[in-house]
Amino acid sequence: MGNDEPGGGEGESENARWCIDEDAKRRATDEQEIERLVRAFYVKVRSDAVLGPIFDGVIGEDWEPHLKKMFDFWSSVMLTTGRYKGQPMRAHLKLKEVSPSHFDRWLTLFRETADEICAPEVADLFTEKAARIAESLQLGMFFEPALHDPERQRR
Repeated sequence: MGNDEPGGGEGESENARWCIDEDAKRRATDEQEIERLVRAFYVKVRSDAVLGPIFDGVIGEDWEPHLKKMFDFWSSVMLTTGRYKGQPMRAHLKLKEVSPSHFDRWLTLFRETADEICAPEVADLFTEKAARIAESLQLGMFFEPALHDPERQRR
């Protein structure tokens, strides 16, 4: 595993970490706010008619391990703690019932929750990160190179 990948090892440089950026360095949030946001968000997800059944089908009854993983994920994203060691693309590629519209719904609920839990500027930071993450996951899950091939489009 190279140093530019998550979990790249003890010797990974600060600049090589996947989640470093200026927003995170400013520490606009803290661990307690991350936990409040994640818990409140997943309460909404679980009760959502569209997303709830998908998440319940994967996570089952015991949500605490997933929530703890999401605390680590968002801590790594927002605070550059490096606690998250998972592979989100691999996990999402297994979800065959997920479509781009599910990401739209996920982002809507995330924005609502961030707006309720965080100060406006912090909610914006969380939402910007979430949108970039969702875009990256969607590209990995749904991108079809043949549809974007200029040669094919001319035919």
